[in-house]
Amino acid sequence: MPKTTRRPAKPAAKTPAASPAKPAKRTAAAKPKSAPAKPATSRRDKSPRRWSAAEVHEAFSRFAKANPEPKGELEHLNPFTLLVAVVLSAQATDAGVNKATRPLFAVADTPQKMLALGEDRVREYIKTIGLFRTKAKNVIALSQKLITDFGGEVPNTREALETLPGAGRKTANVVLNMAFGQPTMAVDTHVFRVGNRTGLAPGDTPLAVELELERVIPAEFMQHAHHWLILHGRYICLARKPRCEVCLINDLCRWPEKTVS
Repeated sequence: MPKTTRRPAKPAAKTPAASPAKPAKRTAAAKPKSAPAKPATSRRDKSPRRWSAAEVHEAFSRFAKANPEPKGELEHLNPFTLLVAVVLSAQATDAGVNKATRPLFAVADTPQKMLALGEDRVREYIKTIGLFRTKAKNVIALSQKLITDFGGEVPNTREALETLPGAGRKTANVVLNMAFGQPTMAVDTHVFRVGNRTGLAPGDTPLAVELELERVIPAEFMQHAHHWLILHGRYICLARKPRCEVCLINDLCRWPEKTVS
């Protein structure tokens, strides 16, 4: 038999000895996180301090003394022509509306006469006013509705006035105040600016400003309040360059950028 040669077993592979653990690095104790620094707040970012009741009374006392019987600047002959003038004044100046309505109202000062005039002729009279085509259509439609639903008379409630074509809440408030002597607050761009800029009645919408003005203005001033505020915004508290130096209420105003202290 052939001789079997037994191969010697391979020595077991040496397992490398585990390297000793490295000592952990010493780190500085974690510092507690400090609160992030607050960004600097400009004067414009701060909500202005609210007017006190005494300050509101003082402001309107000054307006009343300077202009006891303020008048709206839209020319009209009666409640109907006032309604038409206010509807036409949307996105237009009072001066531009007056220029167009003088000859129009000379021939059509009632709903019946306006309806008889017709949309095409009304359009010719008011063609210098912005959106005149839509406005002419609304004037004829509201004249028809006044005849059909209200006996040819201008209604004296906000709900009824707002059903008329082209007449919204602001229009209704102007008519109620000027034609019927109701203490309403019509908020146009001027009143909205004055209410927010001065801090007298801040609000994000015309309705919010209206309701706040009604809340803060004393009842004794409400009849003329919207005229005083409109005129103040139109001639003193101008949008781009307010005339703070001649403002009757500059010491009460909360606007941080006013040019007088």
